[in-house]
Amino acid sequence: MDTPRRIARQLLAVGAVKLQPQDPFTWASGLRSPIYCDNRVLLSYPDIRREIIEALGEAAGDMSSVEGIAGVATAGIPHGALLADRMGLPFVYVRSSNKEHGRRNRIEGRLEPGKRYLVVEDLISTGGSCLKAVEALRQAGAEIAGTVAIFTYQFPSAERAFQLAQVPLKTVSNYESLLEEATSSGAISGAEANALADWRQDPRAWSEQFTSQA
Repeated sequence: MDTPRRIARQLLAVGAVKLQPQDPFTWASGLRSPIYCDNRVLLSYPDIRREIIEALGEAAGDMSSVEGIAGVATAGIPHGALLADRMGLPFVYVRSSNKEHGRRNRIEGRLEPGKRYLVVEDLISTGGSCLKAVEALRQAGAEIAGTVAIFTYQFPSAERAFQLAQVPLKTVSNYESLLEEATSSGAISGAEANALADWRQDPRAWSEQFTSQA
């Protein structure tokens, strides 16, 4: 079994990913979604946590001249710190906005301008939070080697956004692998898999259609 499919099995097994096409979750944006992903759950399982970090390390090996690791707050921080420890590299993390007190930092830790940083995120949805972190790092003088993440919804718009920002993106698992694993294990039916595939192509239209039918 390939790595994306193996990791997808782990995500489903511990409930880091939940699939509910008949009873969708509501995101903070108000959109309805048939999937919920919380990779922080993985931190409670040492064996799976170790496997995830090893897979992230392998993905990082495809990036050139990585000299530091930058985690995206908040969920990217623990996985980024564990990866930095595994690779023996300096670590910083990037807040979503400047801290409102003290030194008012956006980037915590000692960033070395001119060094090439690998950005670590737990989940790629639209890619917005990750690319904002990339922008903050670049403004602080860092070079960006690329981004690695545990899981991606594989939204076409997100893939285009990373390409436009000239940021290589590698993930250790993805939406297609998750659907393959969930279907083959019997966790979802073929009809539910089709609904989940439709959602990925146009989440807003899927959400609006579900809401109108509810």
